[in-house]
Parts: sequence; structure tokens; C-alpha cells
Amino acid sequence: MSAEPMQTSDVIGLTKVAPFSRRGFMTATAAVTAGYTLAAGPVRADVIKTDTDGLTAGEAKIKVADGEMPGYFARPNGVSNPPVVLVAMEIFGLHEYIRDVTRRLAKLGAFAVAPDYYFRKGDLTKVTDVPQLLPLVNSKPDAELLSDLDSTVAWAKSQGGDTDRLGIIGFCRGGRTVWEYSAHSGTLKAGAAFYGPPVDPPNPLWPKSPTQLAAEMKAPVLGLYGEADTGIPVAQVEALKAALAEAKKTAEFKIYPGAPHGSHADYRASYRKEAADDAWSQMQAWFKKYKVLG
Repeated sequence: MSAEPMQTSDVIGLTKVAPFSRRGFMTATAAVTAGYTLAAGPVRADVIKTDTDGLTAGEAKIKVADGEMPGYFARPNGVSNPPVVLVAMEIFGLHEYIRDVTRRLAKLGAFAVAPDYYFRKGDLTKVTDVPQLLPLVNSKPDAELLSDLDSTVAWAKSQGGDTDRLGIIGFCRGGRTVWEYSAHSGTLKAGAAFYGPPVDPPNPLWPKSPTQLAAEMKAPVLGLYGEADTGIPVAQVEALKAALAEAKKTAEFKIYPGAPHGSHADYRASYRKEAADDAWSQMQAWFKKYKVLG
């Protein structure tokens, strides 16, 4: 039996990045100490570091159907009923990049929560290579994923978050999660999907790809993609865009010329500052437009 179908498009995009020199990258020890996952590859020395000034941030324990799911949250101090933004991670677990993004969102006024929905498989940040990670993340059923996100929303509400202003943001595999959750949740106000695969490999645990769910979208989604993504051809993005338009769903897409997969990931060689900064601005404008952010 070939293991090829397990090579999901987000992983192809991650592994086929142009060669780079070791200069400007942390040692593996420094990367682990800083909280990054070794499987994600070499970590850039000049990663973005967002402090917790004016924020409350820390570990969350989120009640789910079969126990407690760990998570990380950040929220602005002195703000009652802040909007809630879910942060959907890549395949590398709840590592420092995802935590930093959570703090960046809190600096924008959101109660941001990144649930560790792969926790049943262990701590993915400790897995050192992608081939080991793939069977773990690919065995996550969509039904369980969506339920975990619903539980995260309920937790944020119980902590004083305003879930009437609910958004979701996600990267790579988490970008796919944004599309999936937007087809599932009746309370979501808007989503922003950073290079989330529109098409899935055959997987009985993932009944419908984002493109197959186009007609079921319940919230407006902003899709941010890289024209040079080796795992997600522009044609796939255009097909998703066409399916959404045909279903009369609200979505906008921006495709960044020359940007590879992972262009927002400031810890990776794939980082493209111009595309990343613009995508972050587009996300803010989108969330403001749909009343997630003030």
C-alpha cells in the first residue's frame, strides 16, 4: 500500500521550499528552547516576538466531550466582553508561532484562543519529523475537530468573551480548518484562511473538502494564498472561488505573486515579509468589516 495519499498538499508546500543557507537560523537547541517544533524545520533567528504588555495570556483547560483539551489564550486587560478569535494551528502543534499569533490578535483587542485539538495524540511539539507527524494529524476526524472548536467557543464564552463576535484564523492545515468550521458553525461571523488546502487527499475521516463544502458556508471567508505554493496550485484556489461564487457565498481571495506556502510563518525559510504584512492587514480589515474586531 502506498503512503503517497498521506502527503497532503499543505505538507508538500512546506517541504518543497527553495534551498537556503544556514545563516540567519537558530540552532536546533535554541529553536526548541524558544518553543518551536523541530519538525517544522530550521527556525529563523529574527522571529517576531510579541510581548504580553497589556494582556493576560496563559494556558487554558477546555472541557471537551472526553476530558480536557489544553490550549493557549491571550486577551486584552481591562476590556469586558472582547470578541473571540479562534486560532487554528498548522500540523506542528501548539508551538511558539501559534502562541505569538494569539498574542498579536489580543493586541488588536480580541480574546484569542488556540486549542491544542491534537492533544489526544500527545504533544506534537515534541515530534521531530514530518513523516512521524502526518499519521497523527491525518487521523484527526473532522467531526471531532469541529466539536473541539465548538467546545473552545463555549469555554471562551464562559470566560467572558463575546461569542456574538466570533472569528477564526488558521494557517496551512489550520487554514483548511477555517473553511471546514465556516461550513459548520452558525455563530461564526468571519474567517481568514492562510493557504488552507481547498482539496483533500482521500481520507474517510474527512468526508468533505473545503471545495465540496462551498455551498454550505455559513460565514464570509477571506482566502490568502501564495502563487508559488507547490502544494496548492492556483487552479485549485480558483476552483474554490468559483464554487463559492456559484453558491452565492461571500468570500474574497488574495493570491500573492511569488509567495510560497507558509509565507506568513515568520519562523520559517518560507516567510515573505511583504506578503505576510499585507495578509495580516487584509485579515484585520475583513474582521472589522464583519464586526469581529472593533
